[in-house]
Amino acid sequence: MEHVPPPAEELALLDRELAQLDARRAHLLTRRAWLVSALQPQAPQAPNAPRWHTPPVGHGWAPGQPWSAAPRSAKPSGPPRSAQNVLLTLGGLLLTVAAIAFTLVSWGSMGIGGRSAVLALVTLAALAAPVVLLRRKLAATAEALAALALVLTLLDVYAVHAVAAPDADGLTFTAVASAVLAALWAAYGLALGKLHLPLPAAVFFVQWPLLLGAWAAGAPAIVVGWALLVTATVDGAIALWGKGLGVRVTAGIGLAVMGFAALLTGLGESLTADGPLGAVLPGTLLLTAAVAALAGAWRAPNGYAQVGGVVAGLAAVAALGGVLRAAVPGTWHVPVYLLCGLALLCVVRAPLPRGAGRGVLAAAGAVVAGALLWAVPPVAAVLLGPVELVAEVWAGAPDGFRGALGESMLWAESATAPVVLAVVAGLLGAAYRWWPSLVRVAAPLVTPGAAARGAAGAGAVALGWGTLLLAAAVLGVPYPVAVALETVLVAGLLLVAVRGAGDSPAGPAGAAGGGRSAVAVTALVAAVGGAVSVGLLSLAAEAATYAVFGALVVLFAGAALRTRAVVEQAVFAVAAVVWGTVLTGCAARSLELAPHEAAPLLLVVPAVTVLLGARLRLHPVALPVELAGALGALVAVGLAVPDAPFLALVLALCGVLAAGAAVRPERRPAAGYVAAVLFVAATWVRLAASEVSAPEAYTLPVTVPALVVGVLRRRKDPEASSWTAYGPGLAATLLPSLAVAWTDPDWVRPLLLGVAALVITLLGAKYRLQALLLLGGAVLALDTLHELAPYVVQVAGALPRWLPPALAGLLLLAVGATYEQRLRDARKLKNLLGRMR
Repeated sequence: MEHVPPPAEELALLDRELAQLDARRAHLLTRRAWLVSALQPQAPQAPNAPRWHTPPVGHGWAPGQPWSAAPRSAKPSGPPRSAQNVLLTLGGLLLTVAAIAFTLVSWGSMGIGGRSAVLALVTLAALAAPVVLLRRKLAATAEALAALALVLTLLDVYAVHAVAAPDADGLTFTAVASAVLAALWAAYGLALGKLHLPLPAAVFFVQWPLLLGAWAAGAPAIVVGWALLVTATVDGAIALWGKGLGVRVTAGIGLAVMGFAALLTGLGESLTADGPLGAVLPGTLLLTAAVAALAGAWRAPNGYAQVGGVVAGLAAVAALGGVLRAAVPGTWHVPVYLLCGLALLCVVRAPLPRGAGRGVLAAAGAVVAGALLWAVPPVAAVLLGPVELVAEVWAGAPDGFRGALGESMLWAESATAPVVLAVVAGLLGAAYRWWPSLVRVAAPLVTPGAAARGAAGAGAVALGWGTLLLAAAVLGVPYPVAVALETVLVAGLLLVAVRGAGDSPAGPAGAAGGGRSAVAVTALVAAVGGAVSVGLLSLAAEAATYAVFGALVVLFAGAALRTRAVVEQAVFAVAAVVWGTVLTGCAARSLELAPHEAAPLLLVVPAVTVLLGARLRLHPVALPVELAGALGALVAVGLAVPDAPFLALVLALCGVLAAGAAVRPERRPAAGYVAAVLFVAATWVRLAASEVSAPEAYTLPVTVPALVVGVLRRRKDPEASSWTAYGPGLAATLLPSLAVAWTDPDWVRPLLLGVAALVITLLGAKYRLQALLLLGGAVLALDTLHELAPYVVQVAGALPRWLPPALAGLLLLAVGATYEQRLRDARKLKNLLGRMR
């Protein structure tokens, strides 16, 4: 048995335990306070001070603890470094402002001797002070005074120019002064190695002597370019071998700015040269820049080496291409630069560092990309030019291919664009074909994988296709030849897509290697784009339209049957359906049918897709094909909208097609509802077109048998939904009657409709039938609203203007105050409706 002590004994036991807990807590808090103080920064001790002392009471020392571990008072020895830097910066700024004010304001009140003495004395003092301060280990103060000395030397230069050499040319004097200041600060910085400012200042001054000297001498642009290049070369050497981060960063910025300016100057002179001899000097400048950049890339780290390789490659292309460009006609300028860029690919066999070699290869890629950007707009003009034919369908075959593309493109200026596309396509195709050999050759610089091979193959396919199209436009082939050529190209692209997708049953996304799948995807996209383009091109002549779209239907349907990849198969099948729909529209135009009269004819293709879906069943392609057919049916409905009788006919035919699809179990849930809606809509449209004022005479004979069928269905299958059993029958009468009741000025129909809706609502609530409850309630509410609307309008007009907003505000407050309860009520209502059948 468990012993339970008396209350007095138990109380004493609890008091003792609480006292022990309090003592333990106090000990832990004391220890914590000592540890916090021990972790704070320690003040420096005097050399003869003892290394231990008695810890103060209450600061964490406990019996048995060594005194050497006791905390020491930790107070900062001086102001933080941030505060020190602020004070030094402010002091330096004040001294600088004072020096500037003295030079500009008080300079004229002193004689020449006094001026020279004061400036010399102050400048020498500012230059000498850092030497003394560095010996006393006051580096920050020395840095601030060095900055002041830098400003004073600039003021000295200004003073010398204003007093000693007022007639000297400004640019020449600035160039000489920059050289002197660069030498002065370089020597000063090397002498005082601990200062961070002098050497970057010297690098900054190095940028100007040659540039300003050439400018002052009125040298031509090519000489200025050489001055910029020499300065950039000096910057590059400093960036590679300079000491200190500030020196290298300053030199790197100077290298980027001056080098870019030199290359831009050389390129401009090369592009404006009158002939090959005139392009030699700019080419020499650019080639020298390329050699300097490559030399720097040889010794630079990897990232900078790649940048240097890119600059070297582009400069070499600009140099050689500029000379060759001046010797060929204007249309061949881009191919010349392209060939020079392709020549850079030989770098894979050159003994260059990996980073520099990759940079040169990147430069070659940039040149090729630029050439392709120049050649792509003409290809786009060939593909999109036939869009203009949509406005003039079957106006007659144009004189040639160019006539069908419009006159907006200057084909003479793009005469060599097919050459550019053909050269690049050939190289990419060769790389794709002999990929293992290419990988072995390029192994010292790059190691491309399977994705790169796929990209090469895809590029070869796209560019080869564009080459043939653009060549036909440039040569101005006859219109029939152009149509036949584009159709044959679509067939070839489909063949490539089918063979490429056939390697991987999973399609492009699932291909293991990635190379063939990329080619297949590119061919697929190009085939669809080419089919659209040739379809638009064929609209110029009736015979061409039938020939092209008939061929497209056969080609895409055949491709869908030949491929095993699901995605490609679906795309091919959907495209075939679209081309077939266009073909039926063309047949309607040939029969000279009005748009609404052509609508039933367009339903031929949707009917075929329904039959095809029944044949395919659960095949993944079945749904895309049927959706494409449904899109054609939607187009037919849109065409029939202007004429109500034809619209009713088209809606009814679409309902028949939807009902045919609903026969299949996998389509029954969706297609069944669509069929019901279409049949009801067809009935309403037909009644409206016949100007029927009593639609119940036509709808009740449909509603009664439909409800009887629904009752039998529910008896056979009690789990069947009330929407399936009773929804179509009720909607067939209630909704048309509601539409007529809203425009009926008499009271009989609204009254009878309201009574019928009330009965249906009560039946739905009693037998827990969702369709009856919701349909009847909605019709009853709308019918009541129609009857009460005039009185509501009268009451609203009699009320003060402020009352409706006030009532709305009160309603919102009430709903907000009982928000949680309203949510619970909404959930209960939702669950209640969900339990209904």
